Amino acid sequence: MTVTAQARSHAEDLADFVEASPSSHHAAAEVARRLEAVDFTRLEETDAWPEQAGGRFFIIRDGSVIAWIVPANADATTGAHVFGAHTDSPGLKLKPKPTTGTRGWLQAAVEVYGGPLLNSWLDRELRLAGRLVLADGTVVLADSGPLLRLPQLAIHLDRTANDGLALDKQFHTQPVWGLGDPSTADVLAAVAATADVDPADIRGYDLITADTQRGAIFGQDDAFFACGRMDDLASVHAGLIALAAAADGYAGEHIAVLAAFDHEEIGSGSRAGADGPILDDVLTRVWTRLGAGAEERLRAIAASWCVSSDVGHSVHPNYVGKHDPVVQPLLGSGPILKINANQRYATDALGAAAWAGWCESAGVQSQEFVSNNDVPCGSTIGPITATRLGMKTVDVGIPILSMHSARELAGVSDLHALSRVARAFLTA
Repeated sequence: MTVTAQARSHAEDLADFVEASPSSHHAAAEVARRLEAVDFTRLEETDAWPEQAGGRFFIIRDGSVIAWIVPANADATTGAHVFGAHTDSPGLKLKPKPTTGTRGWLQAAVEVYGGPLLNSWLDRELRLAGRLVLADGTVVLADSGPLLRLPQLAIHLDRTANDGLALDKQFHTQPVWGLGDPSTADVLAAVAATADVDPADIRGYDLITADTQRGAIFGQDDAFFACGRMDDLASVHAGLIALAAAADGYAGEHIAVLAAFDHEEIGSGSRAGADGPILDDVLTRVWTRLGAGAEERLRAIAASWCVSSDVGHSVHPNYVGKHDPVVQPLLGSGPILKINANQRYATDALGAAAWAGWCESAGVQSQEFVSNNDVPCGSTIGPITATRLGMKTVDVGIPILSMHSARELAGVSDLHALSRVARAFLTA
């Protein structure tokens, strides 16, 4: 299998992106930093927005970011091409009264966020990252660096561990972070110190665990890439690279949009999630600045597409029976088109045909994903976006192994290929 220098470079940049994005809030900030470097303008939702034609803009709402480029010739009925992804990943989120412990150990009280593979979080150095909200309303991003660890019980004390490890979500997931008396220690203070914040000034926080190990290329011919939070920062990064590359001299016939939502792993039901109003809010304001009324807005939606990009399952060599016996996508064989008869994915015949066209334009090979009938699939932002906005939507992604692990496995060539198709879609 041949992995190009461009694909290796893309994967290394993804490693940088993930390292800078241990939480959804950090991911939104890193997207913003990179967009500002290519002359995108941040807009505040409380301000009046400027004229849109010919501009490139973005907003941040909590852990979500939406960015867009409006072609110079856009009018009130110009459709949008939305590349959608999500910024959050499963993990362990810090609870209220976060400092606990027993028998001389200091521990962090955490709540399971989403559906992580809990055993994958064992015996890793973990960081706590996210946002701190101060007494004056200031929001500060914090990242503890290596601070926590979930130590596994030794085999000598659990001779049945290899017969099937079972972790209690309440009692077996509280990581250690020090030694001492919990009544005189404060894990929040340890995090605040890294952000140069007085812990007494903190009034609220959203902090979650992330793996500290950097993403790495490895395997025969550098075929593999292992990293945390690829579900779904691999898609966010692909869309970001595509949008930034398209920014100069953008000549597409649609409004090019990157929509990276928070809270997908817990159902998307929030003000910053795909099931909330954020994308509708942004598009409505963009079209309003282009002179759209109610009818023009609906015409613009009818002319729009959303590519919902999220990871899917590669065939697993040790568990082949968990997959469809015929449709078996493989790492390194291209991005996937995700299909489900019960609309857990939004792909239909129109979407499949459109995706094939964008792949052909990008010179990228695609493959299909469908679940084994006895192993139901999850869902994505795709059906939510289609339902909320009535926008034509297709579900795609890259195949991976170890989904929802603290460290997932992808194909180096697939990561770069997804970004190439994303650019072809955004500039169509």
